[in-house]
Amino acid sequence: MQSNPRRFAAHVPVVYNPPMSGLDSAATTLATPPATGALLPDAIARLLARPDLLIAPHHRSLTFVPDLAQAFVVDPLGQIRLGPDCLARNEVAATRLRHGLELALLLRAGVSPSLAGLAAARVAAVFARIHGVGADMPLDVLLAPFASATPPGHAALRAAWPALRLLQQGAPATPDAAELDRLARLWPLLGPAEALLQSGGDQRLRIDPATGLNGYGCSHRPRPWSVTFASSTASSSSERGFAAAEAARARVTLAALTADPTPALLAEARAIRAEIAAHAGLAPPGQVVLAASGTDCELLALTLGVADPAAPVTNILVAPEETGSGVPLAATGRHFAADTARGTPVTKGARIDGQPEAVTLVPIAAREASGAMRPLSAIDADCARAVVRAVAAGHQVILHVLDISKTGYLAPSIETVGQLANRYPGQLTVVVDACQLRLTAARLAAYLARDWLVLITGSKFLTGPPFAGAVLVPPGRAPRLNHALPAGLAEYSFRGEWPEVARAQTLPEGANYGLLLRWHAALAEWQALAAVPEARTAEILGRFRAHVREAIEANPDIALVETPPPARASHAWDAEQTIIGFCLRPEDPLSPEDARRVYVWLNADLRPALSPTLSAEQERLACLRCHIGQPVALPARGGMMGVLRISAGARLVSGEPSHHDLDEDARLLREIRDAISVLAKISLILANWEALSRADPKPSF
Repeated sequence: MQSNPRRFAAHVPVVYNPPMSGLDSAATTLATPPATGALLPDAIARLLARPDLLIAPHHRSLTFVPDLAQAFVVDPLGQIRLGPDCLARNEVAATRLRHGLELALLLRAGVSPSLAGLAAARVAAVFARIHGVGADMPLDVLLAPFASATPPGHAALRAAWPALRLLQQGAPATPDAAELDRLARLWPLLGPAEALLQSGGDQRLRIDPATGLNGYGCSHRPRPWSVTFASSTASSSSERGFAAAEAARARVTLAALTADPTPALLAEARAIRAEIAAHAGLAPPGQVVLAASGTDCELLALTLGVADPAAPVTNILVAPEETGSGVPLAATGRHFAADTARGTPVTKGARIDGQPEAVTLVPIAAREASGAMRPLSAIDADCARAVVRAVAAGHQVILHVLDISKTGYLAPSIETVGQLANRYPGQLTVVVDACQLRLTAARLAAYLARDWLVLITGSKFLTGPPFAGAVLVPPGRAPRLNHALPAGLAEYSFRGEWPEVARAQTLPEGANYGLLLRWHAALAEWQALAAVPEARTAEILGRFRAHVREAIEANPDIALVETPPPARASHAWDAEQTIIGFCLRPEDPLSPEDARRVYVWLNADLRPALSPTLSAEQERLACLRCHIGQPVALPARGGMMGVLRISAGARLVSGEPSHHDLDEDARLLREIRDAISVLAKISLILANWEALSRADPKPSF
């Protein structure tokens, strides 16, 4: 049912327009692949410019052959000839191109022709499944045996081989049994980067085929056409991050097909740990432990923060509701979900084998019943009292510093925590929850210099894919790595995610492949951010914050929810807010449930549910996909309200590769305009609440 046009016209979104300095609002221009061989048809050139098909373009040679009988043929040197079948329907054509690119990569690297042909078909089949290529399409008939989660038998593979053999020159008549056995062993490692990036986490990472998005509303494939300010929750991969993950995937794939994948995975894990340590200023004997998520980090913090698992423990958390939903369970050594990052089914809430039996969780409130922030001095006093009581009771004590919460504050104060740490050496372990990673490299290094454990993720401010965590173990805490690890960690961790000095023999061999790829994507963003001078970072973040706050204040449908900036000893960009929270319909704020509906609808095309008489601007807003921070539930007027968040992330500072054609100022002004479009789309949603409630539009890739 359509909304009332008159009612719609009476609720035109309020739009704040900052000075744009002549900024052109044209659509994003993607880089096109280099021209190679004969001139490629426009349809193929456009497909090859897609972010998920920009795969090592400097390594490929493409020629279009109008009378080629096959979709493509690859010669032993990796040269690709494309036929008219690559002009088929978009996703079918994209799958054929992805198939050819993979086969060329493998042949050029010296993989045996039959193993290369079978492995490339597996990668293409997974690509086709992710992109929604149905069984009714001819391509899927060719690749059907390769789409299953379990490897097909020798007979099925040999039956598929004659058709695959036509796609490469000089292929043998049949693959031998040893190669078929090798393929079966490597089956879980074979797939495109966007498939492997969703492995090694929980169900929230899985892509919903109906939307093309995961449980966070984002994609492992780049979405340069969407507006993304969701770094306080999770972000879709950027072109930069995706390229880094794909490069790592190619390295591991080639190692798996030509030698042994385990050393390759371990080498990737070592490289990641070393790069994280370098960015954090962590010197030996300090170490890095990788973890699948921020909540997994919390579990490891309990492991590394407790000297004697048989003794009682008090774990003090500030505002656990503003960290992660599973954090309170992880902080007490219990399973925090129905399955682990290794895919092991577990009983949520049950104690993990080997974790301390007696853990008392002490939550410290950061907000009043009204939702207002408590004075930092009151939070400090509560933390100090909890520490004194626990020490007096003979408990081992863990005290958390929340840097930064979901809404952007830091608590307790670093000064108070430092005094407590000095007062109770050997009795108090300080853990800094820096999973948002909204702090400078100097600040990170300063925490480690105090010998405080630090938890980080690459998936918040850095805007890497969700589910990439790490625990930074400072030199003074490194001896804890020599303690035996709880047996139950084998359900969460692999040996390769721990430094070689750790007593990790109880853990399974190898490493979480998806986690490694996600960290490669995040580290590409960290490297790009580190290349920007901190003064420029502060300028960019400050200008963005000022314009967005002014736009919120100009919109009667929205009200700022103020959170004090982080209380830091010295001023830098991380001493200002980078998370801007706001409620909707401030006279009677939307509940968390209704705020979540707005959050979901922002990421959807609303046009089918709205009036056909939309203006050009309203139509632009209706179809614009906008992804922002999930609503946080806060008290308000005796009930609860949902606080949405526009969050500045590292890409705002370093720039999206798809914005390469804009200079720095034009690019920033474009980001500001995009944020203002989010606010305008919210007004459009609120003005058409009834129609949208009936239609309940779903987000889409």
